[in-house]
This record gives sequence, structure tokens and C-alpha cells, in this order.
Amino acid sequence: MTSPKNQSKKLHLSPSILHRYLMDHTEQTLGYTGGDVKAWQRKLRRKLRELLGMNQMPAERADLNVRSLWKRDHKYGAIEKIAFTSESHSDVTAYVCLPQNVEPPYTFFICLQGHSTGAHNSIAVNRDDNSRPIRVAGDRDFGIGCMKRGIAALCIEQRSFGERREQMQVMRSNTPCDEAAMHALMFGRTLMGERVYDVDRGIDYLATRSDVNMKQVGVMGNSGGGTISVFSAAVLPRIALAMPSCYFCTFRDSIMSIHHCVDNYVPSLLRYAEMSDVMGLFAPKPVVIVAGKDDEIFPVAAVRRSFRRLKAIYKAAGAENNCRLVVGPKGHRFYAELAWSKMLRQIKRP
Repeated sequence: MTSPKNQSKKLHLSPSILHRYLMDHTEQTLGYTGGDVKAWQRKLRRKLRELLGMNQMPAERADLNVRSLWKRDHKYGAIEKIAFTSESHSDVTAYVCLPQNVEPPYTFFICLQGHSTGAHNSIAVNRDDNSRPIRVAGDRDFGIGCMKRGIAALCIEQRSFGERREQMQVMRSNTPCDEAAMHALMFGRTLMGERVYDVDRGIDYLATRSDVNMKQVGVMGNSGGGTISVFSAAVLPRIALAMPSCYFCTFRDSIMSIHHCVDNYVPSLLRYAEMSDVMGLFAPKPVVIVAGKDDEIFPVAAVRRSFRRLKAIYKAAGAENNCRLVVGPKGHRFYAELAWSKMLRQIKRP
């Protein structure tokens, strides 16, 4: 007679057993397998927009209603804090950073912080008192890094982070995005799609300015900012340059391997594509992938495997040299010198 202990060993009780089985036996039906890159991109991009809930965003865009909150000089240029309306009842705060000694029109990068205290890190000031400077670790002072290199920046506060954190209702989760991410699902949206929409509205704002080179608008960010950099590049045609940091990997080895914030998950996505396919929607435009050698949540071995697949898509698109990978010597952070040394070669100056 089989003992109760032996019987329990034969039972598949942990949910991850099934999900790992599904990963092993699910073919991504819209993954790139060769052939016409543009035709493949049209199919996957249409499906990706649907999965992100982009079709549920407003059909008619709200007036941006841009407001200037403050302006000040900086040793690398000038910074203005603004607010604009993304959609009804959802405003965005952002920092506009203009480099000194550079003639417009400017190359602009939209800069995105991840799970942190907010976009204020991009200009190295205190969140609640922007007059107080702070030290920012891991080269995450993206706006300042842009100005140093003669690049302008629009540093957006993402939904659920920093000044746009939940402040109206009681939070039960330990992560700032869970409630907003799950609430968005109830409307056929995703928080990721809402954040991508905010990037698109940021580009709408840039289009109102006379000092922007609209052919040279980039997107960059680390961790959760890298996430939105990848998905924005994939579905927003006005983005010309991308520099996602510490996110690009495989879904299997990153968000499907350990606990991640709910905002990382897109319903049904693994049925259609892996992360290399998502980033491949950006081909042939220049992308610099940034990773950390010791990043424990986006492991570098899987980053390299995914990058090889991405490189194959770029090669098929006739743009192999527009796809670069840099690996920093430490963990989950940005590596400004390594990344910008590659990206600056891709930027076309007026």
C-alpha cells in the first residue's frame, strides 16, 4: 500500500508547476521566425496594443493644459517643472531639462524612473522640496546625464510613482502599483498601457514646442523605467531612439521566475511573443540595451540569449549595427558612461 507521504509526492499542487509546463509547451504564435520583418511587425504590434489595453484609452485626446510650476538655472543648462493632462482626471508632472551651449532643435529623451521615490531622482532633488539637492545612486539622475551630453530631457513621473503615488485610498499592498494595476484590468486596460499612453502624451507635448527635433525623440529608463521604455518603443512610432536598462531579458527568466510587481504582467502576452519580439518591433531604429552583470532579477545569461534573438531580427531588418548591448560590472542600476558611449554614436546632430 502506498504511504500518504509517497502519494503527496505524485500530486502537482504548486501553481508554478503548471505555469512552467505551459511555458515549456506554449509556442509564441506571433514570435519572429524569419521572413518579412515589416509584415511581422504590423501583426504583432496590433496585437500588443490590444493586449496592453491601448484600445481602451481615450479616442479623443484631452487638451494638454500645460502648466509651468517653476523654472531655474542649472550648471548644465536650465530646468523647468511642468504639469500636463494625459487624460481626463489624470495629470502628469515632468521636468524639462535643456542643455547649455547647444543650439535647438534639441534631441530629446523621455526619461522614466522605475520603482523608486519618483522622477525627482532624474534631476537629483528632493521629491517634496525640489529646492533641496540629493545624491542619486546608480546613475539614475537621467535628466542631468542628458544635459551633460548636450541632450534635452523630459523626465516624466510615471503613474503610481513619486508625486503620482496613490494618496486617496488606503493601500494594502507593499508595492506602489498593485492596486492601480489590478484596477486598470477591470476596465480592459493595463497599468503598463496607461504608462505608455503617458509617454505618448509627453511626445504630444514635445510636438507643441519649437525647439524639439521630432525626428530624434528617444526613451530611456531603468528597471520599471526600462520596462516602459521597451513597450513604448514597440508601439509608439514617433520614438526614434531607445535605451532601456535592467529590464530587457526573457519573460521566462525574469518576471516569470520570481515575484515581481503586478505592473509587469500583460494578460496573454506569452501566448504571442517573448521580450525579444516586443523589442524587435523597434527595428531598424537604434536601441542600446543596458544590463548589469550581477542583476539578480534580470539575469545576464538570459539577457544575452534574448539579445541574440533581438540581433537576428535587426539583422533581418538590415540594421544589425543599430542594436547594441552593454553590460555593467555590478547589479540592477544604470551605467551612464557605457550606455551613452554607444547611444551618442547613433544620434544624428542637426
